Amino acid sequence: MDTKLLELLVCPVTKGPLELNRDTQELVSRSARLAYPIRDGIPVLLENEARTLTDAELEA
Repeated sequence: MDTKLLELLVCPVTKGPLELNRDTQELVSRSARLAYPIRDGIPVLLENEARTLTDAELEA
């Protein structure tokens, strides 16, 4: 994913920053405790498509 695009994207729930997790191909919002999937190179920034992060994932 392009780093310039990543700088522009924000969490749709909290409007906070997103971090790219290359291993899981997800954009992570620590403040919302959500991970948004990236499908075919396109971020899916829908709350109902995101998965909830566990405490262990947030600490890592």
